[in-house]
Amino acid sequence: MKIIFMGTPHYGALVLQKLLQSKHQVVAVVCQPDKPVGRKQILTPPETKVLAKHHNIPVYQFKKIRIEGVQTLKNLDADIMVTAAYGQILSQEILDITKYGVYNVHASVLPKYRGSSPIQWSLINCEKSIGVTILKTEAGLDNGPILLTKEVPILDSDTVQSLMQKLGEIGADLMLDALDMLESGNYKLVPQDESKMSYYPMLKKEDSSIDFTKTANQVVGFVKGLAEWPVACTNITGQTTKVFQAQVVNYLAERQYQPGEVVCASNKLGLIVKCKDGFVRLTVLQPQSSKQMRDTDYLNGRKIAVGTKLLPINFN
Repeated sequence: MKIIFMGTPHYGALVLQKLLQSKHQVVAVVCQPDKPVGRKQILTPPETKVLAKHHNIPVYQFKKIRIEGVQTLKNLDADIMVTAAYGQILSQEILDITKYGVYNVHASVLPKYRGSSPIQWSLINCEKSIGVTILKTEAGLDNGPILLTKEVPILDSDTVQSLMQKLGEIGADLMLDALDMLESGNYKLVPQDESKMSYYPMLKKEDSSIDFTKTANQVVGFVKGLAEWPVACTNITGQTTKVFQAQVVNYLAERQYQPGEVVCASNKLGLIVKCKDGFVRLTVLQPQSSKQMRDTDYLNGRKIAVGTKLLPINFN
């Protein structure tokens, strides 16, 4: 098949790589425009663009694909479009361009976790499993009929990055199976059960404040889910501090503590905080105007009194 591939981040690049190694022909790659990255705001191309250029495949970076992209995509005379974390909603006019339509590689077992951040929200919600769905894209958000799904467990060691890698590889293999099924005509599209639908929005900076009234497991899941963006944070003695890693710990406290209170601040044992039902250790931190560091290193140069209350961030 002649494929127009639409995808932007690493997850999309994993799917694109498998398509490039297959018997099918990728005639073009569509991704989001280059973006400034890092403190120096260096203009950086998406991974899918870099991969496409390496294989001498045309790349299109429409600011608004519904306005700029229709005629260009029609002129490519492709059989199918494949999307994987592209980042823009496609109009019905675009959905109707190719013979087979548009098929999406979505990182959840639909109809659960529709939306743009299913991996992150699955970690935040302490899910025990996750998966990939190949669905035909229709007008709406991740609501089209399902062709294939595969579910896998979420391990305690999993992070956004590890799940992105795992699901990108699984999704790529599923998409190759889907293309074979579509070519043969031997397939069945199954409508989604709307009664089981859940939708989660894109994460924003305003969502990043840690709530220590949650359980210890929920706090750790929250930190994991936000580790790439926007990064969980809390107010430690008046300073906004990012938290990149945390873990549930057993701790014998000398007295009763309230959620959010520091129960240990030692350069040997680390920074341990009371939650609703137990304790978490904030293991990797980044204070304002500083670099990431272990909590033990953070506490080398800072004295935090036991009983100090870590406060929510006010983003107003």
